[in-house]
Amino acid sequence: MVAATRAATLLRDVHLVDGRLRRTSRHGRAGTNAGVLEDYGDVAEGLLVLHQVTGDEQWLALAGDLLAVVREHFTADDGGFHDTADDAELLLRRPRDPSDSPTPSGQAAVAGALLTYSALTASYEHRQAAERVLETLTPLLAANASFAGWAGAVGEALVAGPAEVAVVDRPDLERVARLATSPGAVVVTSGPLARGRTSAGVYVCRGFVCERPVTTAEAVRDQLGVRLVLPSTG
Repeated sequence: MVAATRAATLLRDVHLVDGRLRRTSRHGRAGTNAGVLEDYGDVAEGLLVLHQVTGDEQWLALAGDLLAVVREHFTADDGGFHDTADDAELLLRRPRDPSDSPTPSGQAAVAGALLTYSALTASYEHRQAAERVLETLTPLLAANASFAGWAGAVGEALVAGPAEVAVVDRPDLERVARLATSPGAVVVTSGPLARGRTSAGVYVCRGFVCERPVTTAEAVRDQLGVRLVLPSTG
């Protein structure tokens, strides 16, 4: 967690210049290469995970800012995204590669970040944006799913909800919840999803509509598909 926070702090303080990402830095100084779509998607997703683990809402807010830049400067006419911004270096044709390589494609990475942000903030607007991106990737999924693994994972999370889990005053159950196998599940102890919940327990929600809180590890496993057997936490 400490290393992840240091990395996020470096990205915020060095790589974010006038609200826009730079791809490289050296000795604490940002390079000149502008961030591309995959940079925004992957960094936003990482910040959303860091928010879930630390409870620090600054990372949630920063991820939202990056996604706002994506939607303003990278959007294509069909609801997907270009790999470069509309004010980046002028090219004969703006690239738009939907295929995964060793890392997720920019399209799939942004779709995942949009869906995760929606699950953490109840933003239906961001969920719709994720759905539109997946629609543009459907032909690739149908033709060659091996090049669209991350898009497939995002689609699976979309179908599953994804589950939105708030753990309130039950640190003993937090670990169990974080072992959830429910696709795309988000787990928090603070932030918008947990705010206003006064009864201790684990709240499993979808679309910010929650089940009654559960208070046993067995119940958490039942709702979230945790497969690892842990000692009973009562």
